[in-house]
Formats: sequence, C-alpha cells, structure tokens
Amino acid sequence: MSYTDQVIASLKKNIDGFKKGADVTEVGTVIEVGDGIARMIGLEACQAQEMLEFEDGTMGLALNLEEETVGAIILGESRQIKEGDTVKRTGKIMSIPVGEGMVGRVVNALGKSIDGKGEIKTKETYPIERVAPGVMTREPVNRPMQTGIKAIDALIPIGRGQRELIIGDRQTGKTAVAIDAILNQKGQDMICVYVAIGQKESKVARIVAKLQEAGAMEYTTVVSAGASEPAPMSYLAPYAGVTIAEYFADKGKDVLVIYDDLTKQAWAYREMSLLLRRPPGREAYPGDVFYLHSRLLERACNLNEKYGGGSITALPIIETQGGDISAYVPTNVISITDGQIFLQSDLFNRGIRPALNVGLSVSRVGGSAQIKPMKKVAGTLRLDLAQFRELEAFAQFSSDLDSETKKQIERGQRMTELLKQPQYAPLPVEEQVLSIFAAGKGYMDDVPVSDISEAEQKLITFAKKSKGKLLQKIAKGDWSEETVAEIKETCEQYSK
Repeated sequence: MSYTDQVIASLKKNIDGFKKGADVTEVGTVIEVGDGIARMIGLEACQAQEMLEFEDGTMGLALNLEEETVGAIILGESRQIKEGDTVKRTGKIMSIPVGEGMVGRVVNALGKSIDGKGEIKTKETYPIERVAPGVMTREPVNRPMQTGIKAIDALIPIGRGQRELIIGDRQTGKTAVAIDAILNQKGQDMICVYVAIGQKESKVARIVAKLQEAGAMEYTTVVSAGASEPAPMSYLAPYAGVTIAEYFADKGKDVLVIYDDLTKQAWAYREMSLLLRRPPGREAYPGDVFYLHSRLLERACNLNEKYGGGSITALPIIETQGGDISAYVPTNVISITDGQIFLQSDLFNRGIRPALNVGLSVSRVGGSAQIKPMKKVAGTLRLDLAQFRELEAFAQFSSDLDSETKKQIERGQRMTELLKQPQYAPLPVEEQVLSIFAAGKGYMDDVPVSDISEAEQKLITFAKKSKGKLLQKIAKGDWSEETVAEIKETCEQYSK
C-alpha cells in the first residue's frame, strides 16, 4: 500500500471513530413561553409525547407537532425559561419510576417524592402512556372489591377490575366514599393508589394523615398534583397513578386506583389546549377530551392467569354542577365506565349518608361481584327501597293506609336508617349481611327508627361474641340451609 493510501485509510478510520463517539443532539430555540406552555422552532424530528430539556434543566413534554414549530407543556416552573433559550430533544418518551418503594409514599405527577422522606429508590420506569390490555388478555369481573359501605356493597357492588364512577355535586361525600374504600382494603391483599388532582394541599395532607392513622398507608401510594401547581401536572397525575398501578398488576396483584377528580383534569387539559391554540369545541373543551379519559380508564382490567392474573379497579370521581349528569364531561365518563354511584345533595342535606340515589346509581357487573350470602340478602333490597320511596311520597297525601302498606313503609324507614353509615367506619361484608338480613326479615320491626343504628351495633357485638364461626362462614361465601338457619337463630336469640 502506498503512502497516500495509508493516509486516506487513516483519515477514514478517524472520521468513522469521530462519528461513533460524537454526541449528536437536535437543538431548538424557544420563541414563545407562558402559562406552562412553550413554543419552539428547530426540532424537526421531534416525536409526540417526547421529553424535552430546557436550558435550566426543566423538562417539557411535546404535544403539538406543527409544520414550523413544536408546542410543549412545561413540567415544573416556567419562570426561568425565556424567549431565545435553547431546548434539546432527549429521544425518550415520558416515563415515571415504578416499584415497591412507591408504597406508603406521597409523590407528584412525575413520580418524585414530596413527603419529605427522601428519594424513592426504584429500578424500573414505565411510560405513562400505554396501550390498554386487549380483550384476549382479560377475563370477566367476578371477584368482589368490598368498599365496607353497606349501601354500595349491597346495591351497587364493585368487582376487581371494574370501573365504577362516583358522581355528584360539591360536598356530597364523594371523597369520603373513596377513602372508606381504601380503609376497607386492610388485610384484603390489595394495593391502593389515591390520585388527588387539583386539590388543596391542606385537604391532601388531612387525607394522608387519616390514612396513616388507620394504618392504610402501608398499602397505599398518594399521587398529588396540588391546586397551586401548573395545569400540566393536573393533566399528568391520573396517568402517573395508573402507571404505578400497572407495575403491581403486572406482578399479579390487585390494585384499586381512585382519581379525585377527573373534572379538574379535564379543566387543566382544556386550559393547556387553548394555550396551545387547539380549536375549542363544546363548552370550549378540545375535540379529544373523550379520548383523554377513555385511554385512562380502559387501562383498568382484570387480567387472566396467562397474563399474571392481576387487576386494576378504577373509581373515577366527577363533580357535577347542580346535579346535571347530562353535561359534556359527566356523560363522557358515564359512557366509559361500568356503572355509577350517584350522590345527591338533597339526600346529603337530609342526613342520609352516603347520599346514594338508588334510582340513578347502577353497577353493570352486579351480582357477579358479590359473595353468595350478600347476593341473597340484597336481592330484593333495591326493589323494596324503590317501592318504599314511591309509597312514602304517596302516603304524605293519605291519612288512612291499610296495615300492609303501613308495615311496608315502616320497614322501608328502618332499612333506610340501617343503610346510613358514618365516615371512616367501613364494615366487613359478613357483618353487613347479618344486619341487612335482620332488618329485611322483620327482626328489627319493633325497634324505633331512631334506635336502628344502636340495635345494629348490639346485634353485631352479640354475633361476634357468641357466633364467631358463623361470621367466618358468611365471609367465605357459605349460604347453606344450615347457615341460614343459624343466622335466623342468632337474630331470634338477639331479639329476645
């Protein structure tokens, strides 16, 4: 080889080595910034949902890919970012850390610790946007997810893997139902994720304190995007919550996720979309606001054994204005979920807690998500309560009622009183079955309506002391003739 050829070969080798070792990053320039939104030029190859890094280290998420510019949301404070700053692509899709270390912690929408207990040590990250499991990977919902609330477990049962909407006006007890459901998972082999979207930090702190006091933080993760944080954090928080849940579901565990509430996520998304100059549609929401919630809630599933057998149960919360469930976002979420728990202001103000509207509340899974004893005692309960409401309204206009109608009204009053339940006091399913059976079969007909709650407590205490094995049989789903006879005997002994 001639000297010239050697020089050329050496130069080629050096050039190849330079190409391999060079750190080539596509860099753009910020041309507009404000209200948690930035516009950039020069990022021609940028992908949707790609993470971007600004000059000061703040991260962004590319959402709008336009002909000349890229529109991104800023994940954090936007005060330091200014026009003319450089921004570079990371080549990574938006992901958050997941793992066992998340349990018992309070994190923000990016999966970072905000509880003052130090950094969370995790080895894995999951993308926040994942395609929901397909039909072939799922199996029907057939295992109960007990909330510990009599009215819900009896009338609107929720199964593991179900999506059940909690809907109602402000201050009707929506969060109370969700927190009671978390408290009732103690010892039920269930991981819980509570997502607070746009809530006051003081409210979230109170909820965390209550969960710690009850020992529920041992199996719960709280994801919080506070009211004082930018809109992009409220938009991301629910996806972060379900991503943390998916890690555990992939390991074969059952997970309960509560989104409190998706109305605020829709508001945050509307704000971002209008700032990104996406065309407004009905009620100024962008056209894809249905997809915003459907791709989130479709990730709730009951996986079959081949795919690990885990489940994600979703309890989204939606706030209505003046009880109007026909508004845009409520109708969207009702059409995505498998039923709704409708809480009504006037019932709440009358002291009926939970303020459950039996007529408009429904579970599309129904008896499949109940143990046999509960299915048997609650079978006619919805119909009986509906008939009682009709008779009660009719009876206000008529003084002389026949004895059968009077008896039905009085029993309905007692059953309504029995279904009232204080906050933070979930009941095990076997105790629920016992009290509903006693009231439904007339064993409490002689008890004054005002004393029903006390009578129920005494009956449960009596059964715990003298019939512990019977309660265990009910909890295991035993409803043989022998068990029914034993329950009747217990009620008779107590009433005597």
